[in-house]
Amino acid sequence: MIKAGIIGATGYAGGELVRILSGHPDVEIVWYGSRSYIDQKYADVYRNMFRIVDAACMDDNMEELAEEADVIFTATPQGFCASVISEEILSRTKIVDLSADFRIKDVKTYEKWYGIEHKSPQFIEEAVYGLCEVNREDVKSARLVANPGCYTTCSILTAYPLSKEGLIDMNTLIVDAKSGTSGAGRGAKVPNLFCEVNENMKAYGVTTHRHTPEIEEQLSYASGEPVMINFTPHLVPMNRGILATEYASLKEKVTAEEVMAIYQKYYGNEYFIRLLGAGACPETKWVEGSNFVDIGFQIDERTNRIVMMGAIDNLVKGAAGQAVQNMNLMFGLPEQEGLKLVPLFP
Repeated sequence: MIKAGIIGATGYAGGELVRILSGHPDVEIVWYGSRSYIDQKYADVYRNMFRIVDAACMDDNMEELAEEADVIFTATPQGFCASVISEEILSRTKIVDLSADFRIKDVKTYEKWYGIEHKSPQFIEEAVYGLCEVNREDVKSARLVANPGCYTTCSILTAYPLSKEGLIDMNTLIVDAKSGTSGAGRGAKVPNLFCEVNENMKAYGVTTHRHTPEIEEQLSYASGEPVMINFTPHLVPMNRGILATEYASLKEKVTAEEVMAIYQKYYGNEYFIRLLGAGACPETKWVEGSNFVDIGFQIDERTNRIVMMGAIDNLVKGAAGQAVQNMNLMFGLPEQEGLKLVPLFP
């Protein structure tokens, strides 16, 4: 059995890690880390875990945890993992970091967008960007995986094949995305109160959202050219889910069959990516609670643009599910182990 520790186990992403790993046949959770609830029973924090988890919450002592766990998941705010990671810890355990600390390769870019000093830049180059469908082979041999952000996972995977094949003009790419409120975390914030969110829809982080450089960097690798996008996120009154609608000009006239063939080339054998085809519009409801990515597209012949659409569950494929997918690869397990979660409906 793989012994897993979770730092930040009482946040939304951490809670999803507990839910998924509790049903994983090859994993035992040995540490429920939560600075806010030390010594309190985990099932008192999340009552859905009553009679499933009997353990109490522990602190965030990474050095002690590294002695007990084969893998540590850090579902923590930006800056935490970078402030505690060390060569000694990495020599004893593997880490899947769900924060942004090791996603961006350029330190100055990270510090500019996140407004904090990076405490462990020496590990940035080693860290593998954990988008499994793109970096699968590198993840397998990694000690440190940077789990991608929720918006970025959906945005990158939706546009990746056409970016890789040079089909779209990257200078024209616009990403318009909507997320449920769980994407903002479990902490109490006035903009996320029921009366603020219910019966409302709003853009936020316009031109300044922190996932922007992450999307740009990864699509730059894919297309082989510097990419600068317009990315606008929106908050919608639902618990979970992300829908990304992306627009770009086509470099040449193509048919829907040709576009679908490109998507099939990259994703035809991917278990977690479901290609809906031309004219089909993904919906967050049909991926809720699962690790699936649903992708559709539509060619606008009048403007010679393509509209690409992707939907994920932000807490599963956008966070905890993808982290477990990365862990499976790191330990040589079947990639789908513990993740064959049927989407919830209704």
